[in-house]
Amino acid sequence: TKLIECSTNYFSPESVRLVDGAGLCSGRVEVKSNQSWASVCEADFDRQDAEVVCGELGCGTPAALQGGLYGEGEGQTWDKEFQCKGKESLLLDCDTSDRENNTCLPGNAVGLTCSEPDDVRLVGGGSRCAGGVERYDQGEWRTVGAYWNKEDEAAVVCRQLGCGSTVSVLPGNTTLGVGVRCSGSESSLRECSRSYYLRPGLTVICSDLLVQPDIYLTDPMGGVFRGHQGPEMFRGYNFTITCSTQPQYPGGSFLLTFTSSNRTQTQPAVNHSAAFLFPAADDSHQGNYSCVYDNYVFSHNFSSESELLSLTITASPLPAFIIRHVVVLLILLTTITTSYLYYKPTRRQKRVNRVSSMDLYVNAMEMVSLSSRAEAGPGEERAAQGTE
Repeated sequence: TKLIECSTNYFSPESVRLVDGAGLCSGRVEVKSNQSWASVCEADFDRQDAEVVCGELGCGTPAALQGGLYGEGEGQTWDKEFQCKGKESLLLDCDTSDRENNTCLPGNAVGLTCSEPDDVRLVGGGSRCAGGVERYDQGEWRTVGAYWNKEDEAAVVCRQLGCGSTVSVLPGNTTLGVGVRCSGSESSLRECSRSYYLRPGLTVICSDLLVQPDIYLTDPMGGVFRGHQGPEMFRGYNFTITCSTQPQYPGGSFLLTFTSSNRTQTQPAVNHSAAFLFPAADDSHQGNYSCVYDNYVFSHNFSSESELLSLTITASPLPAFIIRHVVVLLILLTTITTSYLYYKPTRRQKRVNRVSSMDLYVNAMEMVSLSSRAEAGPGEERAAQGTE
């Protein structure tokens, strides 16, 4: 037994469109009447009507509303005046009234431009290119559901977000969402058919999951400088190429590639970065480098490559060994000066302490002498003076 579901029973038929514009969200307003399309006169259409049309087409708010903005239609003209309140889901849900004037002058076919918001996002996946699909609809973010062939809807979502191609479609959360049905060739979900029956949400994983890593060059001896073609490194100096990425997912590894040869180096990502040390620059190190970040998430391998780092090796103005000796001497001189300034006050304090101790000793001896004279009698004191 084959189950067949007819789209006419589940999807609202297309009742309004914008034609001759730059895209789905701009053009001349046309309404479907008796299986044919009719232009709408500017006098029968106001901003509240425009808000309903923009919302029905999945676009943003009205940005421009003007008669003749996108030319005249070749068919008939709609013979009713719309009286929308701005909250209706469909233009045909709005009240209408008979037009006061049965004629619409040339150049008055109303044209409408709606804004095109970033109305689709993926949430809960650690990346803008992975997660549950949500769509901004009627002032809030709502879960998007799909029917049987979820790969087509996923392909449209990845394309609209600029996230590459679809890697996998996982079962979504238990929240039901507005159903959509795509052929897979649309540029955005706004171009897909929409259902007002709720469907289970879906989770989409796109190929451009990882952000682009960064690559930069450092050196501890001042041997790198900015040249006309990028960084230049003095011959004989050591240098480090560092790869880093944003903290999206734990783990992963960095592969440093060198386009001038087949040499590659790999290191695990520690705190989302890795440093590759080169002990002494020579001509073989000249060329283009790039970092490739690899990680295994969502049961798939993903990778992202940095921009190229072009490195030029040039002769040093002084031999490297002289520079090294000068650096060592400067370090020693700094250490000696620091030690001297640190210990100098200590020695001064010791001298002050020694002087203070001598003063105390002299004072103590004088007090002992005076005490001895006080204990002796006057005769003894005169005898002692005579003896002296």
